[in-house]
Amino acid sequence: MPQSTSPTGRSTAASATSPLPSMPATGARNWRDYALLFALACCWSSTYPLAKLALDTIPPITFISVRSLIAAAFLFPILRMRGVKLPTDLKAWKLFATQQLINSTFPFLIITWSQLYVPASNTVVLASTTPIFAFLITSLITRHEPATLLKLAGAILGLAGTIVIVGLDALRGFGSEIIAEIAILLATISFACATIFGLRLSEYDPMVVATGSLLFGGLVLLPPSLIIDQPWTLHPTPTAIVATIVMGIVSSALGLLLFYVCLGRLGTLTTNAQGYLRIPIGVGLSVLLLGESVPSNLALGLLLVMAGVAAMTVPAERLKWR
Repeated sequence: MPQSTSPTGRSTAASATSPLPSMPATGARNWRDYALLFALACCWSSTYPLAKLALDTIPPITFISVRSLIAAAFLFPILRMRGVKLPTDLKAWKLFATQQLINSTFPFLIITWSQLYVPASNTVVLASTTPIFAFLITSLITRHEPATLLKLAGAILGLAGTIVIVGLDALRGFGSEIIAEIAILLATISFACATIFGLRLSEYDPMVVATGSLLFGGLVLLPPSLIIDQPWTLHPTPTAIVATIVMGIVSSALGLLLFYVCLGRLGTLTTNAQGYLRIPIGVGLSVLLLGESVPSNLALGLLLVMAGVAAMTVPAERLKWR
């Protein structure tokens, strides 16, 4: 039965009693669901090249705050046109705040700081462990959806493909900046927890969740930005300004909206598979926007990535003999 949505963005047919909703029935999936997953990967794969263009002249705290506020400002008029209002109850905003802290504010600040000490290739490999952490948390703790060995194999294949794409020589530098590398792993664990915690928001309209989360994320970092960075003294380049606006609309607004739609349709582990799709797409964008060279092992790495994504996304019942 389709769910209806109240003017406050709450799904009237959703159950508020279950602390962690289960994954939707896999039989309900179709090609549109996987097209949404691919669209999410495209939106989020633009994060690294756009951030690199923006962070040259915009400090991290101000950058994250501004892009979040731009994203919220982009989504808010759309909500108004749909006749949907943001909730006003404290419970909803506690959920939005928690989700934004563990899915964006904390991990992005940590990764931004870590990139001062860890090469980009190492960061890509470490950040690609999110699906594995999501599998372990799902399998050992929450058990809110089936964590099969096939999905684990897919997560490992995807990680292997990522390593091949960025180059095996990227592994040689591991351990030289152990504190920063551990910090990146903490950020990826935070991402994994966010995909699981996000299921608690399934009773709300995905656009309401995205708008509320981004608004909180932008406002909570605004005071530190004003005190530490003093934005009025900055001189961002036109390229940095355009990159920040595009990232706010594409990566943050549309990306977060698609993220919550995919969570509701595909579940935690399958949604995390887009993390591997982002690698080859991100490499392509880096070549196009930043003029970086094409990795020599891109074809082999892409093959491993696609095998891993397939293993993580194919519904289990399709593998059974008929």
